[in-house]
Amino acid sequence: MFELLWLIPALPLAGFLVIALMGGALARRAVAVIGVGSVGAAAIVSVGVAAQFISAPPPGDSLTQVLWAWLEVGLLRPHVALCLDALSVTMILVVTVVGFLILLYSAEFMGDDESYAWFFAYMDLFVASMLILALADNLFFLYLGWEGVGLCSYLLIGFWYKERENARAAMKAFIVTRVGDVGLAVALLLIFTSLGTLQIQEVMRRAAQEWAVGSNTATLAAALLLCGAVGKSAQAPLQTWLPDAMAGPTPVSALIHAATMVTAGVYLIARTNGLFSLAPAVQSVVAIIGVATLLLGGLSALVQRDIKRVLAYSTMSQIGYMFLALGVGAWSAAIFHFATHAFFKSLLFLGAGAVLLATDEQRDMFKLGGLRAEMPYTFWTFVAGAASLAALPLVTGGFYSKDMMLWNAWTSPKGSPWLWLGGALGALITALYAFRMVFLTFFGERKSVVSRRPGPIMRIPMGILAVLSIFAGFLETPGWLGGMDYLSPFLGTALPGLPHAKSQPAMELFLQALTSLLCVSGVLVAYLLFVAHPEVPDRIAAIKAGGWLQGFWFSGWGFDRVYEFIVVKPFVRIALANRGDVVDTLFTGLARANEALHSSLSRTQTGKLRDYALGVVAGAVLAIGIMVLL
Repeated sequence: MFELLWLIPALPLAGFLVIALMGGALARRAVAVIGVGSVGAAAIVSVGVAAQFISAPPPGDSLTQVLWAWLEVGLLRPHVALCLDALSVTMILVVTVVGFLILLYSAEFMGDDESYAWFFAYMDLFVASMLILALADNLFFLYLGWEGVGLCSYLLIGFWYKERENARAAMKAFIVTRVGDVGLAVALLLIFTSLGTLQIQEVMRRAAQEWAVGSNTATLAAALLLCGAVGKSAQAPLQTWLPDAMAGPTPVSALIHAATMVTAGVYLIARTNGLFSLAPAVQSVVAIIGVATLLLGGLSALVQRDIKRVLAYSTMSQIGYMFLALGVGAWSAAIFHFATHAFFKSLLFLGAGAVLLATDEQRDMFKLGGLRAEMPYTFWTFVAGAASLAALPLVTGGFYSKDMMLWNAWTSPKGSPWLWLGGALGALITALYAFRMVFLTFFGERKSVVSRRPGPIMRIPMGILAVLSIFAGFLETPGWLGGMDYLSPFLGTALPGLPHAKSQPAMELFLQALTSLLCVSGVLVAYLLFVAHPEVPDRIAAIKAGGWLQGFWFSGWGFDRVYEFIVVKPFVRIALANRGDVVDTLFTGLARANEALHSSLSRTQTGKLRDYALGVVAGAVLAIGIMVLL
């Protein structure tokens, strides 16, 4: 199966090309078959490649497939080449399987949309770009996939561009992430000029040999890579684009927030772990950014009314957990949570989409309620996703991945009790907002009419993701609970491990019990506040301090207002004042010179044959004279 590796990104790319070129001539059923089928075929190939990789690993636990030479400019000779190792195997499995389920769901969800074909074309290109990013053998090729997911996010967030706010949200996502992308581009230039290569494994080898730990070059390279990761993964301070990205169709939100774009930064840091290990100060900043973002996002999610914005802030918070794990060197734990998060977060978005479809796009949870009896299938699958998000102990995948990250934050030499405390507090907040969402949407008095229920094409992906959300966590369990340890040894062939992390069983059990108690307490508090005593939140908001805090969290901690004041408005003023700058004058002058020349030449077009003949003779005489004299 290894020889078919190239098909994994090629199949969705082919689906995009066929739909983009022929979509107008294809029936909707044909568009759906091509759009969904191309990603489904890529998922089948991914499973086959992964099965062979696990059963018969290639020499060195890594395989490179060179397709062709891309370009040759001096020492820069990147290839279009794919690298298969344990990390990329995990990534392609999650991206293709979850992507296929989301696209299958979309075939029904988007059934009435006038731009049905373009939707599937963009989604296929999105999946293809993410697969290129995950499989790229060199940073130059990785950057192509990186830019591809950025372009597709712009196209999909602004898919319903006729509404001005949607177009603004797409532009905001593109511009904010572009800030981080500049950092990544500069990082690639620095790495190439310092090490003479962009081939990822060679970069890691040469950096370890030529850069000292903590050196200025290593620190700067890691900091620039972190800049790119922060932008794409919506971490503070470049997180402001993510809540507004909810302007796109719900399946777009599921794809962006679960298995593709927002995890690109996590993958980048994990893939270049050798550089971050050489820059311990930057790696510590990764952990601090993660803790800050998981708390910021969690508290903001706690006061949102829009069900999709709750999930957006939740994504920001959960990616923060992954950054925390990366920052303490728990590379495998971060990728483990990436996988479980992809399952439960995509499930929650698909469940939210089913609610929106049933209630004529009602997104305000306080205007929903009582849907448990009206939509039982959606309710139970949504609860499975919320339980995994809340990390309910023992029975959810999110519990095992989150526990693994927190345990490593405590025991890693790069961790600390303060980082663990931030993560544990985040676990309480997560459980609280997750079940606040469940109780407001599905419990209490019904306030909206259910006009449509999801059909089988929407229910099947939701059911599969519910099962994965519950059982995926059993790939890694604590020692006192059987000690199943499948994923870490597998990822250990591509990522550094932390062998000390399970050497204190008593302390591990105590901390797990404590975080489990926090999670269960969060669910109980959510029930008391939003089911048993729903008047209490209103009383808290009526207090001056409580109302101010609620408004502050609701606005995303005021980041948009600050950026509007210190960046957007000054830039607009400068642009307006500088509208007639010297550069514009230069090009305007060239345009006017062309206009004057055109006007002069047009006067020679008199329509008189004698004038034209005289011109020909004069030209001939001039040419002969020049030849004779020279």
